Amino acid sequence: MTAAARAEQAPGGGGAPMDRFAEAVRSVLARAVVAGERWRTGVAYNPLSADMVQNPYPVYAALRARGAIHRSRLMNAWLFARHADADTILRDHRNFANDPRLGTLTRRQQAMLPPADEFSMLFLDPPDHKRLRALVNKAFTSRAVNALEPRIRAITAALLDDIDDPGGFDLMTAIAQPLPIIVIAEMLGVPAKDRDRFKLWSVQRARLLEPTASLRERVIAQEASREFDAYFRAIIAMRRNAPRDDILSALVHAEDGGERLNEREMLNILRLLLIAGNETTTNLIGNGMQALLANPDQLVRLRDDPGLMPAAVEELLRFDSPVQTTFRRVRADCAVNGFEVRARDNIAVLIGAANRDPDVFEEPDRLDVGRTGSVHLSLGRG
Repeated sequence: MTAAARAEQAPGGGGAPMDRFAEAVRSVLARAVVAGERWRTGVAYNPLSADMVQNPYPVYAALRARGAIHRSRLMNAWLFARHADADTILRDHRNFANDPRLGTLTRRQQAMLPPADEFSMLFLDPPDHKRLRALVNKAFTSRAVNALEPRIRAITAALLDDIDDPGGFDLMTAIAQPLPIIVIAEMLGVPAKDRDRFKLWSVQRARLLEPTASLRERVIAQEASREFDAYFRAIIAMRRNAPRDDILSALVHAEDGGERLNEREMLNILRLLLIAGNETTTNLIGNGMQALLANPDQLVRLRDDPGLMPAAVEELLRFDSPVQTTFRRVRADCAVNGFEVRARDNIAVLIGAANRDPDVFEEPDRLDVGRTGSVHLSLGRG
């Protein structure tokens, strides 16, 4: 049975009319909750709203100006918008658990979060995270990563050559979306004949990152995960017996202190590459080019001095982070720079807000491709 057929049979998964109705109900409820927050605090935080998706930074500025933290009933979480607070929380694994599933979110609120793959590196704390990271680093050595550069350049050039409209093109569909998928597929040794399937799995799974994903889309994504796992179980078995010169073989045979990745850990890492590596890179390319086009002086500056590229990438990550928010759960009563939080409280760290904090960045709303010493939080902390 296909993923779409399973979705049709799922409770509440009967297609577009039910999806539209559920989305409309969710939207009305969200607007009501946010209206109450605006009346109480003067700030309306609604990550589901079209305005915030397009430009969240005025709301972030209002949150920072109001004070250190803000209570969101919509998210059932404390919002931390200042850089100092965000940095403290992201570094402190003892007091803050890296797994939103363990909090006290309602079912509706949990549906607004991306579901966590069991034992995914994204949601592990030390020492488990440290152990997996050490093993993954055995495969992603500097030599292995640097060896990818010529091929990435060639893939990019080929994608550009395929553009046949001299009047313009859609950057997202022509470059930003296919480039990461092709690179990741080649890294993992996926044959060219299977790349359309690989891309489809990525698209279906990526919908889980959207707060508005319908039940039908979630069912399809779960089926995509099962197909993905079955496909890579077979490839993992082949690489164990006959290694090749690719990242997947390196992961299969990675060893650190006698430790190796088991199959479940391997599959979770591959899913992480498929979603996190693909989606964030696509967003960085899209957000970055939009920022440069909106600031043509910086685009000219970068063209004239390609040596600024490393600093420019860091600045584009800061200016409009591919990931705007990450979540934590409080393990035990503690304080964040003087503000007390209770065990099992949920915390939303607003990375996009922290990256525009004027206490840390000079003229934070100005794009500066030559900015140095950036301490943005777009890649997390540790």
